[in-house]
Amino acid sequence: MPRQTGLISVVVATAVLAAGAGGYLYMQTRGQSDLLSDCTGGKIAGGAIGGPFTLIDGDGRTVTDKQVITKPSLIYFGYTFCPDVCPLDNARNADATDLLARRGFDVTPIFISIDPKRDTPEVVKQYAENFSPRMIGLTGTPAEVKVASKAYRTYYRIQDPTKKFYMIDHSTYTYLVLPKRGFVEFFKRGDTAEEVADRTACVLKAAGTN
Repeated sequence: MPRQTGLISVVVATAVLAAGAGGYLYMQTRGQSDLLSDCTGGKIAGGAIGGPFTLIDGDGRTVTDKQVITKPSLIYFGYTFCPDVCPLDNARNADATDLLARRGFDVTPIFISIDPKRDTPEVVKQYAENFSPRMIGLTGTPAEVKVASKAYRTYYRIQDPTKKFYMIDHSTYTYLVLPKRGFVEFFKRGDTAEEVADRTACVLKAAGTN
């Protein structure tokens, strides 16, 4: 399948996400304090963002959100067979954490697969390591992945599950989550690594986290 097709599918999925479920981009972000408001984009919707999940890490261990999100984290939902959008977004997130590390901020990029059928623990581990030694790859059962996706209000849909090389429409937000505060900010596809790093650093300074 041409790479352009995968990109169009994700753009369409993002448009559906933005238009549906009560207008995703027009409600105030949950839980942001005045201290953080100058650093964040400030608007996302769909109710509370983030929450408990149980998934499987690259070593096959069952882990919870509390075990995984021990540092400020950039969380992205995608799949390893994604031809273009997911690699670009994960590379951007990895680059952002490298920039932040140079400024003294320890931030973890996290990749959560929405394709548990093909993305085994071994697959997500290798995929994550290709982007950054800091990146954590997670998968799970279909039910576990659905719970995590629902918690972060993400969207995904298999185009044609009867095909061997099926594609998945999905949303493309990256979520900044702090261990004690939870979700505090999101980033869109158009945000550069420098922009992600700048806004993340601003949030961490305002929150007194490094």
